Amino acid sequence: MESANGFHSNEEFRLDSKWMVDPKHLFVGPRIGEGAHAKVYEGKYKNQTVAIKIVHRGDTHEEIVKRERRFAREVAMLSKVQHKNLVKFIGACKEPIMVVVTELLIGGTLRKYLLSMRPGCLDTRVALGFALDIARGMECLHSHGIIHRDLKPENLLLSADHKTIKLADLGLAREETLTEMMTAETGTYRWMAPELYSTVTLRQGEKKHYNNKVDAYSFAIVLWELLHNKLPFEGMSNLQAAYAAAFKNVRPNADNLPEEMSTILTSCWQEDPNTRPNFTQIIQMLFRYLASISPPQPAIPSRLTKSEVNTELEPESPGTSSLMATRHEFDETPKGKMESKPRGLLFPCLGNCY
Repeated sequence: MESANGFHSNEEFRLDSKWMVDPKHLFVGPRIGEGAHAKVYEGKYKNQTVAIKIVHRGDTHEEIVKRERRFAREVAMLSKVQHKNLVKFIGACKEPIMVVVTELLIGGTLRKYLLSMRPGCLDTRVALGFALDIARGMECLHSHGIIHRDLKPENLLLSADHKTIKLADLGLAREETLTEMMTAETGTYRWMAPELYSTVTLRQGEKKHYNNKVDAYSFAIVLWELLHNKLPFEGMSNLQAAYAAAFKNVRPNADNLPEEMSTILTSCWQEDPNTRPNFTQIIQMLFRYLASISPPQPAIPSRLTKSEVNTELEPESPGTSSLMATRHEFDETPKGKMESKPRGLLFPCLGNCY
């Protein structure tokens, strides 16, 4: 619930007891990320390795109330939606500091992963697989009436094997029924839908309204980036990119892509939001294109070494049996056992961090 002035009061924060984090069991390790209003740390909660997002309360009364409202909104949404392509919510607490605890994805952000590959590009099938993960997560959010509003590579996290993407950071997400009260300039300009840019959609004194199609536009820009591994609107600042997209209908160049893929992109970043597909339709288009370029092929077991892949073995040969026995040995690693690696000293978050 929001109060008449649009802010959450201290008494309005409500969270089911199953999601309440006990600060006594919360430990914080090395910092792994930082945004304008929060820092993210690797840590532990009840012996489970987690990501801990600590939200800055702010300095002024207005700032404190606004951030408490955003925190309450994010926690409420995280506790409401669960999906394999959304970062798993573990819990939260508001006192003595605002904390959101989620699963830790050690694969890092999509932004860092793409940068590590430059000037190379993702295989098209891999890029489409990532796009499908993103679209599935967005379909789930939209089915719950939630608009992400900040879809970009920094908010997309990879699993340890770099095969799965999960959406993170619902700090700017809002319920679709409340969009008329939203601020205009949300999200990050380079990936922002034109209708989110205030000077395009608002005249003095007008109320703000838009729908979940803003996420379809942002998805198209991310998909273009997955296919090209280049910064969209390269050579422009964030504000210049937003201005060009909003006032001149400029989009990244899709001319060098196959017609089917170009159609997916251009339909998602149409200037008129109502002509953009929803994420159920986007998933269908991606599947059709993936099927057209990727006929079924026998899979090579992921644990084979290079020499084993190049060795031709009969289906029932002793070599095959020996190889399979080796694989079974690997598979018998006790569940839940974590690979040990050097870590920063973990220490009680609420006692010694601040």
